[in-house]
Amino acid sequence: MNAEFDINSDENSPAIQRLCRYLSERSAQPMVAVDGTTHIVIYLNPAFAKLVGKERNDLIGRPFAEAVPEGTNNGCLALLDRVYRTGTPELLAEQEHRQSEQRNIYWSYSVWAILDDKEQPAGVMIQVTDATEAALFRRHAVAMNEALIVSGVRQHELTEAGKLFGAQMEAAVQRRDHFLAVLSHELRNPLTALATGLQLLKITGRNPAAAKESRDMMERQLSQLVVLVNDLLDVSRITTGKLELHKERVDLVSVLHEAVEASRTVIDSMGHILTVAIPPDPIILFADPARLTQLFLNLLNNAAKYTEPGGSIRLSAELDNAGEVVVRVRDSGIGIAAAQLPKVFDVFAQVDTSWQRAQGGMGIGLSLVKEFAELHGGRVEARSEGLAQGSEFIVYLPLAVEEVDVEPAFAAIEKPYGPQRRVLVVDDNRDAAESLAMLLRIKGHDVLTAYDGDVGVAAAETFLPELILMDIGMPKVDGYEAARRIRAKSWGTETILVALTGWGAETDRQRTRDAGFDKHLVKPVDTNALFAMIDEMPSA
Repeated sequence: MNAEFDINSDENSPAIQRLCRYLSERSAQPMVAVDGTTHIVIYLNPAFAKLVGKERNDLIGRPFAEAVPEGTNNGCLALLDRVYRTGTPELLAEQEHRQSEQRNIYWSYSVWAILDDKEQPAGVMIQVTDATEAALFRRHAVAMNEALIVSGVRQHELTEAGKLFGAQMEAAVQRRDHFLAVLSHELRNPLTALATGLQLLKITGRNPAAAKESRDMMERQLSQLVVLVNDLLDVSRITTGKLELHKERVDLVSVLHEAVEASRTVIDSMGHILTVAIPPDPIILFADPARLTQLFLNLLNNAAKYTEPGGSIRLSAELDNAGEVVVRVRDSGIGIAAAQLPKVFDVFAQVDTSWQRAQGGMGIGLSLVKEFAELHGGRVEARSEGLAQGSEFIVYLPLAVEEVDVEPAFAAIEKPYGPQRRVLVVDDNRDAAESLAMLLRIKGHDVLTAYDGDVGVAAAETFLPELILMDIGMPKVDGYEAARRIRAKSWGTETILVALTGWGAETDRQRTRDAGFDKHLVKPVDTNALFAMIDEMPSA
């Protein structure tokens, strides 16, 4: 296999490949990569090793059939060969396995090809999903239906109910399969662009205009990648009931202006004309401003995405007589067929048009719009006269019970660099640590880096930083333990400790507070917010 695509290589692999491996290593989704011709395992993440109950070293370099013995009997190996040959992602659903305690389990395999630098298959990646609950439920329903039919109880009705249940399950599986295939494509697009951008920066480093164009492109793609990941996390939080709103009195007019500015890049790149008709006076809601901004940003991006270049988009807001504000996003785009209108807000649903397929999308943006609107006590409607007739999305939100004056937000003011600080950055991802340190040094700060918690504590004792930016998920000594050790030192009581982590739930924030952290920032960190926080630190 081409060494450039050896996912286990740390020194010679491209930066973008190391990013992929970083994400895979921390994923709870079991994944394994095999050679396309020999089926030899070339990589697996900790989640897969845990799933099959074996050590990683016992699987690397061995046939995939040894890791999953049933793979030789259930069609999995044939699927690997087919994906490797065609390059088309496929799924093998609900394959039966047997664990040591003789309990039947079922796995689904999502498989896609690993491509080399010439876009040729170099291997296959397999994502394993535990489908036991759905499979057992399906089999239990079938067994119950058969038993009742034998006993002669409502045979016809039960048969029809069984057919309906089977059709619904099949539709759900198809939506999931389509989503997994689209997800791999949607993630690959920005990652490929970032990899290309890195190469362009190497070539155009002495050409300021070309280098700026490459940086701008990479920034856009990184923003898109962050949006994809955040949307996925939000869907997961909503389905598990863990999404939390942080409500406050907020001016909807300011929220809409913020959403418009955030969508400008997408709208302008498509050559659309955007018309905004928003009342000049504040419209006060009791809401989560971040989620509302995300709601309207999704609608504006959706309108831009599914309107052919040079189209028109209109955003308007008005008060009605029912104590609500009505916000409309109207476009001149591809429209929605009448049969598809009831489905547009379903998670993983996509309107089936050639233009949409060309534009991509995971089918979760509008589902988040619906969920965010309802969590705020509102609702959303979709309207369209049909294909090629444009679309309109209407959001109804309740006004705050008591209106209060809202001071207008101050325009951003370019401030000079603040006082120089001693900053320690602790992160086992060297690229992440060094890139953040570089930014801080450009801002005039004295920065030291460490790559694990144990070394970070030792470095802090000699460097005596005013601020420590620390990752949580590190091997050997994690961020929690490192923070507790620092707080136990006499010199560590006044140091400002900030957690930098990919975990952002309230339970995660509580854990960092309990460990002694002053603040909790979720990756990727908003550097402007970080710099503002540093500037506001009290003088030493």
